[in-house]
Amino acid sequence: MAKWRAVLAYDGTAYQGFQRQADGVPTVQAAVEAALMKLAGGAVTVVGAGRTDTGVHATGQVIAFEMAWRHEPKALVQALNAMLPDDIAVQEAQPAEPDFHPRFSARSRLYRYRVYAAPVRHPLLNRAWHVRADLDEQAMGQGAEMLIGRRDFASFGQPPQGTSTVRTVFQSEWAREPLYSGSLWTYTIEADAFLQHMVRRIVGILVDIGRGWRTTADLEATTARAELGRDPWTLAPPHGLTLEQVRYDTAGMRRPLEEIEDDPENLHTEAGRY
Repeated sequence: MAKWRAVLAYDGTAYQGFQRQADGVPTVQAAVEAALMKLAGGAVTVVGAGRTDTGVHATGQVIAFEMAWRHEPKALVQALNAMLPDDIAVQEAQPAEPDFHPRFSARSRLYRYRVYAAPVRHPLLNRAWHVRADLDEQAMGQGAEMLIGRRDFASFGQPPQGTSTVRTVFQSEWAREPLYSGSLWTYTIEADAFLQHMVRRIVGILVDIGRGWRTTADLEATTARAELGRDPWTLAPPHGLTLEQVRYDTAGMRRPLEEIEDDPENLHTEAGRY
């Protein structure tokens, strides 16, 4: 059987996150595996690059699976999309090298979070967090810049696997667009890996700073403390968050073994190596 790599887009509203769960609740992984099972005539296991939380969306989730397929990649995309629910769609598919792993081969993940700051909500912006306040662009921008670099982000979340909370943030910035009766703010963050709820906590902190509820000095103190649960920051709701892109050096090359062993998200188990 051949290994395949595919890019997924999905609206996470109806799903309890990406990862399949034992109790049978709806998840993105379970829905994709069900569609693949219909095509393959047997069970197919999907591995994803990012374990998005309940209600979180994606335009660039990368998955891998093994399946016998004799037709063109375009035909696989069409066949899968015919089997998938309307809120999940394969954007592209291609053969992958045998050692390709969506998570361990990845160099970085890029998320975007959207905030609509306006006096009243707008029904066409229900995938953005509605905030009834003017936001301080300079203060939020300064706060975002402070997060760039390699540091212990223990104050912002727990590791999904292992114990390390050290992460490297490559990009952290806000963009503002006047829209309707307010402004649409888009926060972009790219890092080598993320802690559970890390992006939502960061957005909550930065929006609190933008509202004048906290200061960048508070953010600096929280980051330095490196201890989760000590600060009453706002946790941004999940519906504004989207996994936009997963970056790789090449399509099918596994990262060097020493890098995988140092990866804070690696369990160091055979099962974890796919």
